[in-house]
Amino acid sequence: MLEKPNIDDQLIVSCLKECHDLPIQTLTFLPLGADSNTAVYKAISKESAPYFVKLRRDHFLQASVLVPKFLHDQGIKQVIPPLPNRHGGLWSDLAPFKLILYPFVEGKNGFEIAPTAQQRIEFGKALKQFHTISIPTAFTEDVPNEIYTAVYRQETHNLLERFAKEEFQDPLSQQLAIFINRSRSEIQNLLEKTEFFAQELQAKQLPAILCHADMHGWNMLIDTKGQFFIVDWDTLVFAPKERDLMFIGCGLGGITPSAEEETALFYRGYGQTEHSPMAMSYFKYERVIQDIAAFCETILDSNEESPNRPWAFKTLKSIFSTTKTLTEI
Repeated sequence: MLEKPNIDDQLIVSCLKECHDLPIQTLTFLPLGADSNTAVYKAISKESAPYFVKLRRDHFLQASVLVPKFLHDQGIKQVIPPLPNRHGGLWSDLAPFKLILYPFVEGKNGFEIAPTAQQRIEFGKALKQFHTISIPTAFTEDVPNEIYTAVYRQETHNLLERFAKEEFQDPLSQQLAIFINRSRSEIQNLLEKTEFFAQELQAKQLPAILCHADMHGWNMLIDTKGQFFIVDWDTLVFAPKERDLMFIGCGLGGITPSAEEETALFYRGYGQTEHSPMAMSYFKYERVIQDIAAFCETILDSNEESPNRPWAFKTLKSIFSTTKTLTEI
């Protein structure tokens, strides 16, 4: 989240002391990420050691900390493990949040700095390890299954109707309405194709594996030494492998000189694999629809002074500007 949550810093400091036996010298909110249910901080201990503090509210997936801890323990170095509290747990209660503590990694994400060719190859290797490793079912009991939900398609359809009828008062909402109405035919085409693919894939029942499901450039962290990490495991889902692979080379995955080069480098690491073109298209389209719904909601439902609103509008426009038409990505 980009706005500091309504929780006193001292409560976080006290929780770190009580649950992790970690005295904190300074605590700084970091305005990162689009998820309104997640807030992150940088904490400096009294011994001057840096830590990354994550607060997660509403739906908390236990697998989001159990799985990366397991992956790191199995030698996948591109995963940052959560640090156990004094009782051995990987999260602590700080109502209405769960608090998770990590070592702090100084770096930039894949939208801020272009990964090198070698990093893209290593990214492919790391994702293949994740896709093929055997993870105990006890760690994934609360992970949902892909159901090709129509929730975001319906939300986007409702937004199109709203923008066609409603008059907005604040300038940014007015700009958004103009932008969406100009893009109406493109969005409707996207909705129709995605709905068709969803019905086809429900019937096909492709094999499902554990997927990260948010494998874009913001979730690739590159540190000052050139090591990269896959972060943010809150969206784990059992789905066809295309759920993760669709990010590669489609313009949603960060800075890249060309889609062809990005794809070739990734598969040098991942290894060649057969995939369903229909599933790749469905997951790309569905992600764009989800982003349209989420960014419009942020703009329309947030306080007019919220920094989330201009950021959401800029990001929404970038989705349309990175491709000729949305159904060609």
